[in-house]
Amino acid sequence: MKFRLFGGRRVLPEEHRPDLARDERVLAWAPAADGDVVVATNLGLWWDGTRTGWHRIDKAVWDGEHLVVTPGELVAERAGYQVVADGEPVRLKLTDPDHLPHQVRLRVTGSVRHPQHYELPGGGVWVFARREVGVDGLTWAVRYDRGTDGEDPAVVAATDQLVAQSQGDL
Repeated sequence: MKFRLFGGRRVLPEEHRPDLARDERVLAWAPAADGDVVVATNLGLWWDGTRTGWHRIDKAVWDGEHLVVTPGELVAERAGYQVVADGEPVRLKLTDPDHLPHQVRLRVTGSVRHPQHYELPGGGVWVFARREVGVDGLTWAVRYDRGTDGEDPAVVAATDQLVAQSQGDL
């Protein structure tokens, strides 16, 4: 299912076009094995009729057949940052990927700023900022390593200091 306009970029058929926001534009798309399409826009990645913003995708891996997308889940809001965790990975089998995996990789990695890993009592934490389309500045977040108790008061206090230090380093 390749639709090209004058031999250049392929054009997303109207019947597969998601309900885009006014300022949203299609960057790449690919047909999925289930008959749906996966669409990358400047604002996020569409699958199953829903858009996930680039700042909410923790990981995206292309294995040559499947695009495996791991959305991030908000665990808690703290003063000046969010605590996130990996959500359930989604496997999207693409029948003709074209430029979609490349665009997804660029957008996901391009949204992450200043990632740093730190050791904490009983584990570790990633501190990073994300660039969110349409939002001025950076949104700060942390992801605790597996087994790290993110509710332990000593861990929370250490995390607060690490985030403040990271924000001050900019």
